[in-house]
Amino acid sequence: MRIFIDADAFPNIIKDILMRASARLNVPLVFVANKPVRIENTAHISVILVPAGQDVADDRIAELAQTGDLVITADIPLADRVVAKGAFALNPRGKLYTEDNIKDSMAIRGLMNELRDGGMITGGPATFNKKDRQAFANQLDSFLIRQLKTEDAGK
Repeated sequence: MRIFIDADAFPNIIKDILMRASARLNVPLVFVANKPVRIENTAHISVILVPAGQDVADDRIAELAQTGDLVITADIPLADRVVAKGAFALNPRGKLYTEDNIKDSMAIRGLMNELRDGGMITGGPATFNKKDRQAFANQLDSFLIRQLKTEDAGK
């Protein structure tokens, strides 16, 4: 299992959570971005720098993600793409996307876009806060423990 991070739109406040989890559980982290990412250089952490452009980082993540991998992203269409390949996606607020819920999330996203385009609602998501950070940390920890147990049982 690897963890891919969509680092183009990534709240830095959760970077330390990911780096500690990677070190503790020996899970590789792969940051994918179209601009340099400041991180500690360790054996378990790498950065893939892609050219600037719409969805270039997303396309690279979707290409690399495999069954059982985890993708950290707030981009629901990217989450849909990786879940279709057997991977999982976790947004920075702690919502885990799986085969069971990704289609509903895509439908809600579409509806919200229509409401915004029609002027019925304005604005975007609330500011990222400590509660979101804690929800992310809890969901990440639960997911990693479950996945690593599943991988160990399959060996």
